[in-house]
Amino acid sequence: MTPATSLFAPVEADLRILADNLKQLVGNRHPILFIAAEHLFGAGGKRIRPAIVLLISRATMLDQDITARHRRLAEITEMIHTASLVHDDVVDESEVRRGVPTVHSLFGNRIAILAGDFLFAQSSWYLANLDNLEVVKLLSEVIMDLATGEIQQGSNRFDTSISIETYIQKSYYKTASLVANSAKAAGILSEVSKDVAEHLYAYGRHLGIAFQIVDDILDFTSTAETLGKPVGSDLKSGNLTAPVLFALAEKPYLEVLIERKFAQTGDLEQALDLVQASQGIQKARDLAAHHTKLAIDHLAVLPPSESHQTLINIAEYGLSRLY
Repeated sequence: MTPATSLFAPVEADLRILADNLKQLVGNRHPILFIAAEHLFGAGGKRIRPAIVLLISRATMLDQDITARHRRLAEITEMIHTASLVHDDVVDESEVRRGVPTVHSLFGNRIAILAGDFLFAQSSWYLANLDNLEVVKLLSEVIMDLATGEIQQGSNRFDTSISIETYIQKSYYKTASLVANSAKAAGILSEVSKDVAEHLYAYGRHLGIAFQIVDDILDFTSTAETLGKPVGSDLKSGNLTAPVLFALAEKPYLEVLIERKFAQTGDLEQALDLVQASQGIQKARDLAAHHTKLAIDHLAVLPPSESHQTLINIAEYGLSRLY
């Protein structure tokens, strides 16, 4: 399996510039926030979201170099993503992220929430300075969607009646909205046609949904070391994902275990066994493959290029993490 970072050959130099710029963008006026931001951006991560923005920028600007506004959009995308992770970790009470301690575990919940707020505010300020109202609207919608997705997930905990459609909608809000809207925004900055911009949005939408489904499958099939969190932690917290929703149709007793919130000894282990014994994981794989194919199909509007091929490779890489 190809590691994600080796996929980004056409924009490797761009991503190095981005890594340097992210720390500078936060500034050092607030020492504790600066330390928190350095910790976050120093933790690395795969940088898939800004890489997609940069690749789409290059794939739509073949006969000229990408602009400073394209680069700033990629930086804004990573800032929004990072801010959402800081808040997610507080909500989920996660102690580790990407193998390093979370901001709230180092600095406390108060600083973590303020650091997330600060990054959202900074990203909004830099966004306004792009002087493109359509792009401002797209990325502002992402910040609303992130909050909507988190609220939806929190209010649906341990609810065995939610549908796959509701799960897909939540996955869009929490993961795919940022990929979809930033992909479209990159096209808009390249002055592509409305039709091409919509195809770029659809690529990001289906890619983001596929990535989320794959992450949710790995919560059952991977190891704690690889995940950086205990296996089955989503299920334990009442977050019912695609493998569980599909398994519920086959294994009625799973509903009993979930609705009593795994109150009895061995409940969680039994629930994990039921998911494994069902077709839930395979059906979730099929769903992820479906969205991956749709994402790739929407790229057909772009002319052939190394960046275009890399966007296809990223979609295929997402699915390959399952095998």
